[in-house]
Amino acid sequence: MRSAQMHVSSRPEVPDTRHTDRPFPARTDFGERAGAPTAPAPASRQLSDAWRILVVEGSETDRASLTEALERHGHAVDAVDSGGEALIWYESADLVLLDLDLPDLDGLEVCREIRATSDTPVITVTSRASELDCVLALQAGADDYVIKPYGIRELMARLDAVMRRSRRVAYTDAADDGGAVLEHGPLRIDSDSREVEVSGRPIPVTRKEFDLLVLLASAPGQVISRESIMHKVWGESWSRRTVDTHVSSLRSKLGGPEWIVTVRGVGFKLRSVI
Repeated sequence: MRSAQMHVSSRPEVPDTRHTDRPFPARTDFGERAGAPTAPAPASRQLSDAWRILVVEGSETDRASLTEALERHGHAVDAVDSGGEALIWYESADLVLLDLDLPDLDGLEVCREIRATSDTPVITVTSRASELDCVLALQAGADDYVIKPYGIRELMARLDAVMRRSRRVAYTDAADDGGAVLEHGPLRIDSDSREVEVSGRPIPVTRKEFDLLVLLASAPGQVISRESIMHKVWGESWSRRTVDTHVSSLRSKLGGPEWIVTVRGVGFKLRSVI
């Protein structure tokens, strides 16, 4: 296997040296079958958009294929096959791509450990497609998740979106307007420290959950359309399921579903506090 200790790529791009007369499928699905061919990479990105990515993947086949695909997109890749190694090497990475099915540790626990000491973006990879499993990943501190099998184009779009958000200086319009603290009944949101409290009780939230909550809290009682939420919080990479999953996670953390009201067919609003 290629390990983080032995494998660090500093080249912006790895040329494809395979035979060009062999046809490639339009989509490469990772985590679906062994020995699947890798789709050709789109046009290479600028060097300034190249990152060091830590791939934590228990499957040797998926680890090798994913490493190759990311390198062909211009990224430097460290690859490990266990949670223990991930906890050793994540501090040197710009982003962690974390498989939840690891041979030694629960991937959710690895995610919690990373988040407890670092703001390094984490995207979890899971074959567990239930809403509960996705919510658990987000509650553990993941910035996003992908469900196996997934295509390389989907993965790259999510990588780009997560890294774009992590590098923003101003996260919300409220912060831009100088609204450092938002208070709504027992809910208190500090945009400077990015801390949330309910009745004085600290509420741990992920980066995206915070952005979503501030967006809703900046106009309490006002319905914000799903499309507006998608574009303001997730930029160019989003899905209906992503928004619903984050709303569900926030409701759970805030203490109940009544905090965020669903307006069917339109969007969401923070409840009115009388």
